[in-house]
Amino acid sequence: MKLLNGTIIKRIHILPQRELPVDQENSKPPSLASKDDEEKKTLEVKNFQTKETDEEEKGSTTFKATRKNLQLPRRIFHMANGSIIATLYLHYVEHSFAVHTIGIGVCLFYIFEQLRVKYPEYADSFSIISSYFYRAEEQLKESAMIPYAMGLLLTILSFPKIISVVAIFTLATSDPLSAIIGIKFGKHPFLENKTYEGSGAFFITCFLCIFLPFHFVIGLTVGKNIMLSLIWSLLVTAFEALPSRVDDNLTIPLVTATIGWIITTLWNIPLSP
Repeated sequence: MKLLNGTIIKRIHILPQRELPVDQENSKPPSLASKDDEEKKTLEVKNFQTKETDEEEKGSTTFKATRKNLQLPRRIFHMANGSIIATLYLHYVEHSFAVHTIGIGVCLFYIFEQLRVKYPEYADSFSIISSYFYRAEEQLKESAMIPYAMGLLLTILSFPKIISVVAIFTLATSDPLSAIIGIKFGKHPFLENKTYEGSGAFFITCFLCIFLPFHFVIGLTVGKNIMLSLIWSLLVTAFEALPSRVDDNLTIPLVTATIGWIITTLWNIPLSP
């Protein structure tokens, strides 16, 4: 505003300033307010993540067990299944009937596994069974029961009865017992996922799986039977300890039967009573 010449200013009135109401909630310093906002955001993110995980666990069936877990129902079923098949084949079942029965079982179980893998939305219907018998890595692929059944079938098809029985008993008892001992009591590892305690359990049970059938069924002399069982079980134990990408449910019975057939042929050991 321009003042004209000759204008005299007598008084200047200063109006008092009004005090505005202070918001106590928002009157915090900017640093404290930003910290509170960050804490609220982190809490919201954590709550959202926990809700998501809870919904996933409720809505889908997850298999948490791995090879490093005991999973006793699976291993007991493994032992019982193979032992029953070996006993029936040794005393009551003919070769052709065993081949047909196990062959049909392999086909039916393979169809079931294909349906389970291809239609995971129905997995909750089998959650009670699958949580005990399936591992985490078997959620989206066929389970180890497929090579297990194929190993039994190929062993019975390819080798004499007594050797097949020894190989099936070895798969049924030595493999799960060595895993249980190794997981529970293994303190001295020497290779990947192998311990001296587990391999020792495998060797002892494999020795018995060879010695007992050849003693009670074949009638082999004790001295010769001990030598046969000792060499045979040592070679199978050494093979089992080697790392391999092939499922041991398939390799153990086939390798056990192959080693036994070679040794018995070289030593002229009878394979029938």
